[in-house]
Amino acid sequence: MPNTSPATSPSSPAPSPASVHAEGVSNDAFRAALSRLASGVVLVTAVEPPLDPDDPAAPDGEYAGMTATAFLSVSLDPPLVMVSVREGSRMDDLLDEQPLWAVSVLSESQRHIAGRFSMKGRLSDRLLFEDIAYTRGEHSGAPLVGGALSTLECRTERRVAAGDHTLVIGRVLSARVPSAEGGPLTYFRGRYRQLG
Repeated sequence: MPNTSPATSPSSPAPSPASVHAEGVSNDAFRAALSRLASGVVLVTAVEPPLDPDDPAAPDGEYAGMTATAFLSVSLDPPLVMVSVREGSRMDDLLDEQPLWAVSVLSESQRHIAGRFSMKGRLSDRLLFEDIAYTRGEHSGAPLVGGALSTLECRTERRVAAGDHTLVIGRVLSARVPSAEGGPLTYFRGRYRQLG
């Protein structure tokens, strides 16, 4: 009797060697298994440093934003959170040089914001923020989305390389609950969803 893993069956084609890891888990099986874990959806934002910090007339740095579902609380004392960003992405590079960043926990009515900031080949971040209501964070200067269920401002404490991602652990400098209305936006089985 042939030895088959849960990722393959006699009736399904074997995964290509490039998509199977030494442990025997295929990318597709891993994605399918983890897609069954519902996650909250946040917008991580930061401000690029000015192009020339020594020149007061130089233009300010742009806002940058990234939709994330891999975000969690790490510690209460001190207050720490963690976000996972793709290694080499714009946000990974930015958070490597900019220690201050913010998180807006998106509500179920903010699916369009999540989709906008997760597009591949998207427009410049300046255009993405153009018609979104936000305030600038007092500590980070980063956009805090209006109507978000909660907002946090953070300072990076540690960066940990983890496969093709970087885990960014941040100390929470401020935490607010500006909106108690509505439910959270969640991500489940590859789609944004509402509870209930």
